[in-house]
Parts: sequence; C-alpha cells; structure tokens
Amino acid sequence: MITRRLLLAAPVAAASVVRPAVAAYPERSIRMVVPFAAGGNTDILARIVAGPMAERLGRAIVIENRTGAGGSVGAELVARAPADGYTLLFGAGGPLTANPVLQQNIPYDVERDFRPIGLVGILPMICQVTARIPARTLTDLITLMRQRGGQLTVATPGSGSAAHLALELLMAGANVRATHVPYRGGSAMIPDLITGTIDAGMVELPSALPLHRDGKAPIVAIATRARSAVLPGVQTFIEAGLPDFTAGSYGGVLAPAGTPTEVVAKLQEALAAALGEAAVQARIMEVGAILGGVQQRTPDGFAAFLAQELANARRAAQLAGLRPS
Repeated sequence: MITRRLLLAAPVAAASVVRPAVAAYPERSIRMVVPFAAGGNTDILARIVAGPMAERLGRAIVIENRTGAGGSVGAELVARAPADGYTLLFGAGGPLTANPVLQQNIPYDVERDFRPIGLVGILPMICQVTARIPARTLTDLITLMRQRGGQLTVATPGSGSAAHLALELLMAGANVRATHVPYRGGSAMIPDLITGTIDAGMVELPSALPLHRDGKAPIVAIATRARSAVLPGVQTFIEAGLPDFTAGSYGGVLAPAGTPTEVVAKLQEALAAALGEAAVQARIMEVGAILGGVQQRTPDGFAAFLAQELANARRAAQLAGLRPS
C-alpha cells in the first residue's frame, strides 16, 4: 500500500541516489567545446587551462573545435547538451556578446541557456597597419583615413565579429570612414596585411603580436584603459582622442544551464586553481591576454562580466548604427 509516509520518503530516497553520482563527478572525460578553429586565440586560451584543470579533476578534458556562424554553432551545441558537467563551452566575445547583438534569431540565449563557471582571460583589441603605409600611431591612421575619404581598407576577422564592432565604433567616434574588409578568421587576413593588399586590421592582440614583433605589421593602438606592459610604446585608443574606448574579446568556461551546483563548484575550483599557477599566468600573458580578476573567476563574477559586456556591445552597436542581420 502506498501511504503518506512512503510518499514523503520518496524525495529523500531519490536524493540519496543522485547525491553519490554528483559527488563522484567526474567519472569520465569531459568535452570542452571551442566554437572556433584550432590555433586561434580562443583555442589557445582553452588549451592553456584545460590541462591544469584536468589534473585537478582527475579526468581528461578533450578540446573539440566546432566552428560556424561566428561561434554560434559551437555555443548552440553546448546549450543543447545534457546539463551533467561533461560538455562545457569555452566561450568568447563572438558567440556570447557580438552575435546576440548583431545576428538575428541566434539559436540560444546567453543568460537562459548557460551557467558561467569562470573567466580565464581578456583579449584586448588592437589596430595594426601594413608596413607600407605612413602611419605608426592611431592618430596618424585617423589622419590618413580623413585624407583618403573612406578608401583606406581595414580588415577584421569577419562581419559581425567583436573586431567589426570595434571598427564601427572607431569610425563613429573619430568621425572617419574606411572600407571594411571581412575575412574568415584573424589568421586569414595575415598574408594580405603583410603584402599590403589591405591597409590595416582590427583584431585581438594575440593574433597581431608576432607580426608586430617581426616588424611586418606594426600595432598602432590598443583598446585598453592603460598602455599594455607587453606594448609600452603603443598608444591607447583613448590617447588617440577616443574617450573611454575599450574593446576586446575574452575566453571563459561555461556549462549548460541546469548543471548541478556541486558540479559547477568542482569545475570552478579546478579552474581557479589552474589560474593560480604561476606557469599558467605567464603563458596567458605571454600570448598577449590579460588574466581575469580573482572575482571574475567565479560563477557570479563571470556572470556580471558577461552582462556588462553585452550591455557595452548593445551601446556600441547603437552608436555605430549597426542593426541585427
């Protein structure tokens, strides 16, 4: 006979079955989806932290690159995955910030479909030029843009990318025009930048740093509040006369919404421990990224960061006159 006592005891019994499974997490390898191609900035950051995280969790973390639609394909895959902690997203500014503002009908909602775990690093946006044009600062480049009346070509890793948004904001803020040349990824535009087929590029710092150091495509500005320790001789966009101009992408770990709190806590603990290692910090800074703050490495801190980034992107799109397409 089913009694009231048995009915009341049922949830307790169910909980006793579920808790050991959660406590044992992880019991198998974890898939970390990177929504961009291997070798890109987001992929590099993901691989820097995946190994140290795996050591702490006692299970392998396997990177899976799922490209397409500016990162939306990979993001949707994780949004629709079981919320068990075995499929994670290494998210970035494209799928989490730019796409929701610039793309119509994306198949996920950033706030509804994901549970943030922690921010890894920020990838500052920079502007670089082909060595063939007479500009070595952003001030010089803006002057050149005015002189050439919109004929100067500026490349980005793609239409609707975070770099495209930054370019539009630059042109709106400086009251200049240039011809936008979208590519399929930051690495795709490198040959044309070296040869001078395009005049300038807007891209994340890690992609540009090797060319700058080799003198093949000098960086003329960085979109951070203060000059970078990696590039002390390069002016900021703010110094070039664009108040409060900061821009960039980022990398961080997220899980599908509904992932148990205990699982999120284990993943966050492993991520925070990995980011506390001096060798990991050095590697992140070596590639040109800025390490996320201690609070940003927590679920609440990363959620607040994402909300602010989304608000900034909406404001930038409005100022630049960009509409979803």
